[in-house]
Amino acid sequence: MSSHAPSASAATASRNRSHPPHAFSLNPIATRDDLAAACIALLDPLRAGASPGGALIRVGASGTRFDETAAQGEGYARPLWGLAPLLAGGFWWEGAELWIKGLINATDPESDEFWGYMEDKDQRMVEACPIGFALAIAGDYFWKRLDERQKKNVEAYLGSMNEKDMPNTNWLWFRVFANLGLAQNGAEYSSSQIERDLVQLNTFYRGSGWSNDGPAGYTQMDYYSGSYAIQYLQLLYAKLTESTDPARAEEFKNRSRAYAVDFAYYFDSSGAGITFGRSLTYRFAMAAFWSAVAFADVELPAPLTWGVVKGILLRNLRWWTRQEHIFQPNGVLNIGYTYPNTYLAENYNSPGSPYWCMLVFAVLALPDSHPFWNAPEEPHPAELGLLPPIRKLEVPLQIVSCRGGHHFLLCSGQSCHYPLKNTQAKYGKFAYSAAFAYSVSTGSYTLEQFVPESALALSDDGGEIWKMRREVLDARFEERDGLPVLVSAMKPWSDVRVDTWLVPPAERNPYWHLRCHRIESKRSIETAEGAFAVHGCWERDGRTLGAFDDEVGEGYKIRGEAVLSVSRSGAVGIVDLLGAETGREGSMLEADANSNLVDPRTLLPILKNKISAGKKQWFVTAVFAIPEQSVPQWKEIYEEHWNEKPSIPDWLLNLIKADQES
Repeated sequence: MSSHAPSASAATASRNRSHPPHAFSLNPIATRDDLAAACIALLDPLRAGASPGGALIRVGASGTRFDETAAQGEGYARPLWGLAPLLAGGFWWEGAELWIKGLINATDPESDEFWGYMEDKDQRMVEACPIGFALAIAGDYFWKRLDERQKKNVEAYLGSMNEKDMPNTNWLWFRVFANLGLAQNGAEYSSSQIERDLVQLNTFYRGSGWSNDGPAGYTQMDYYSGSYAIQYLQLLYAKLTESTDPARAEEFKNRSRAYAVDFAYYFDSSGAGITFGRSLTYRFAMAAFWSAVAFADVELPAPLTWGVVKGILLRNLRWWTRQEHIFQPNGVLNIGYTYPNTYLAENYNSPGSPYWCMLVFAVLALPDSHPFWNAPEEPHPAELGLLPPIRKLEVPLQIVSCRGGHHFLLCSGQSCHYPLKNTQAKYGKFAYSAAFAYSVSTGSYTLEQFVPESALALSDDGGEIWKMRREVLDARFEERDGLPVLVSAMKPWSDVRVDTWLVPPAERNPYWHLRCHRIESKRSIETAEGAFAVHGCWERDGRTLGAFDDEVGEGYKIRGEAVLSVSRSGAVGIVDLLGAETGREGSMLEADANSNLVDPRTLLPILKNKISAGKKQWFVTAVFAIPEQSVPQWKEIYEEHWNEKPSIPDWLLNLIKADQES
């Protein structure tokens, strides 16, 4: 046997499972019936955790910042995002009776399972939104089957959030939908509260289809701006009120048309979405915008045909069917991304939180005659050259690229307005990719725990504690050589300033992007800059990847200021184009286990050096990436493209020269 052949134990380990395959994971996700079956497969295991009255569903045992009743209320309410359109679309599932009973008990003050009326900034406000949606589109099940007392209880419960203090964010939509659900059934509701909330929500709009998740001064435009809340709920509202609020409905549809062209870049040909921002444990909710587009009957501008919309949505769901570790052994979703991972989680993620993913099923409410269902799936328009390979997103301060088949974005200027866990990883990195998921810090000691993936990390204590970009200063665009360039600064300490230029791939070097940094420091610091994190194991035996092995075509190469890794992920590398003059040396960081969202065992190509106090230092970093999942021929082409390293643009050389001479 060859020493490089997979060992029997490695082959067995790769096939072994902690539990049988989930029905969702076996679903082809190609037809309307398939999607209904996928929805039911997610709903079915929840019944085992239901309370006798159905109002509380326990999904797991971990805690969250709000009370346990609210947490188990999430377990009940969030699945309604899928159950309501399933029923509205003419499907039936016997477990629906549990949710109908649950609504009665959750809102009955005399029931042992009463949730309690809503208070200021109450988590129950969030769960009122799927209840309102269920009332609005599936009222035959969730309203007409109630007696008069039960209807009054639902009115009083949902109405208890009116006039309460709410976070000035996407949460305002939740109160709109609570009232809208009542209105759609002729129940008592507050039209004035709907109007006040919609007026305030409109102040979040920033143009070009984009809304901020909050008022002026916030800089947070992630999936909440699109699929999780704002765009999504705008479209549902537009459909439900097109006859009663036509002007606003049309405005929301027009915003979605502008937003859709930008958002299409967030998904690659494999179906994967770019990992960016918070709440990624909501998983395939990232694609829910496309479901809402169909629900609202919005025809998008070319090249986003119904076949393209269908393809983006269903490919994303199929990508998730291949992530078999998103489930607990009992069949319910876990907290994490592609595997259980609480390093990723926010403090508002209860065990039931992941079921916000059910947003994606709104399209089930459409009849089988709808053009969405009748259109044949079409490839991603980027595959056909129907989208420019580089696009500047002025409002969210991002540059998106699909050049070379790698969908990723360069980002500056965003942050979270409150102390979110791992906020520097979720908003502050230089690049976010659909193929190479971002990594979070697992602790606060040594570089292996901080994991400077797509980031520049700085330490002033010998490498114990590291700082990465969190708050971004002076973010703006420049045009250079026909390409947009993102310029920004950060001050990790009051006497250290880092100015950064992010340059997307040029046509002649489609697999490279550039990051230029000017560091001025009055203290001695260490620096470490990472490329994308990659799968860190040999295919032959599953052990930690080592030096490049020509026979199997895997491993890593380190040559001075250049590092290349080749593994199951594809090919990823990093090099300093200024060469030895920067003093940076390449190495491979064995990142802490479970730091990456997709792969629990990763390596990170990095460049490191030390900067003396009072010194000014320039870096020009070139990052190389050819992903396996969206570039099928990557093995045949990676070496040629790695050897064709980009040159430093003249404008940048002139900038560095002028600064050094000043």
